[in-house]
This record gives sequence, C-alpha cells and structure tokens, in this order.
Amino acid sequence: MKAMILAAGRGERMMPLTRNCPKPLLPIGDTTLIQRHLVRLAEAGVRSAVINVHFLAEQIQSQLGSEQFGIKLEYSIEPELLETAGGIQAALPLLGGESFLVVNGDIYTDFDFGTFVSRADVGRAKADLAHLVMVPNPEHHSTGDYGVDASGQLSFTGPTYTYSGIGLYNQAFFKDINPGKLMLRPLFDQAVEIGQLNGEVYTGHWTDVGTPARYEALLSQLS
Repeated sequence: MKAMILAAGRGERMMPLTRNCPKPLLPIGDTTLIQRHLVRLAEAGVRSAVINVHFLAEQIQSQLGSEQFGIKLEYSIEPELLETAGGIQAALPLLGGESFLVVNGDIYTDFDFGTFVSRADVGRAKADLAHLVMVPNPEHHSTGDYGVDASGQLSFTGPTYTYSGIGLYNQAFFKDINPGKLMLRPLFDQAVEIGQLNGEVYTGHWTDVGTPARYEALLSQLS
C-alpha cells in the first residue's frame, strides 16, 4: 500500500513558528512531525509514500530526501496551493491504481496505520469510497463533522465526531473532480449523502497541531 502525507500548507495559524519552517518539520523531541509519521508508516509495512509540497517545499525535500526509514519518497510539487482534495487529485499518478492511505502532516497521533494496510480492499469488497478515522471532538472543533452509526457508516445525524486527517481512499473517490483547488469536505458530504463513506472512532492520542498554543501543550504533555 502507498501512503500520502499532506504537507503543502502554509501554516499561517502557527506563525511565527512557521515563518521559516514548514509546519510538518516542527520538532517533536528528537524528530519532526512528518518524520514521526514516516516511522510509524514504515512500522506498518508501507514502503512508498508521496508528499505534496508548496510552502518552503525545498526544506522538506532537502531534509527528507528520496528515502526515509525504508520508505521510498516521491514529491507532488504544487506551484499553487491546491488544498486537500485538489492536492490528492494532483498526486494520483504517483499513487498507483490501488487504495491508498492519507495522513495530514500536521497532526500527532498514536493511531496504528497497520490497521489500514490490513483493510486495503476498501472499495473492492464493499461500495465504500473511503474509510475515515474519526476522533472525539476537540475543544477547537466542538461541533464535529459526522455521526458514525453501528455499522460504521458516516451520517449527518447522531452524536458527531471530528475527522482526524487520517483516511483510506479508493481512487474512485477522486475520479469525477476537475484538477484545481478543492477541499475534501464537499466530497465527504457527497459520499455521505449516497451512503458510501464509512469510518471508525479512535480514542487514543491525537492532536491537531494547528496553533502555537496547541503545539506547546503537546510538547509539555510529551515531556
């Protein structure tokens, strides 16, 4: 299975920490956010990953190179920031024809990516277009995104959870979108409406490192 790490954003809410450093390269102990993802992906058996880059792209490419922890790295360079869905769609030629794992480069989590490797038949055995990891709503996103019913189907009803930035996607999820700037949320809503988006609730460690305060709180917690 291939993986994609979303690392193209400017990290404007993280200023001044990201003025000269892309957010995925922020240090976490003796490593960085993105390198921690790569370690955990390697432990799960992933051997090929695509990283989309835009802001300070050369720093990410220079620091990570063409291989990390046994994972071959390729880069999808975005001259213009394409947002989440647009960035994934642009990288599809590098991701092959199978289902692939996507993780945001600016989160910290203990989620076991190996559970995705073992269910890489998403979209073949079932009609689902994607499988999302949902988490209990953090304080900064208290309204959540979707409900998750007993069968794992995502819905607009019931207690809501927040999309974690981790998902397993079938290529068909992106087949009808035009190239260009697009967020994932409209595609999620469409898939929920036709009953082809499922997920699971993860209650382990997860942090959206979106502001200096949340980053400092994470470092304090880890220390």
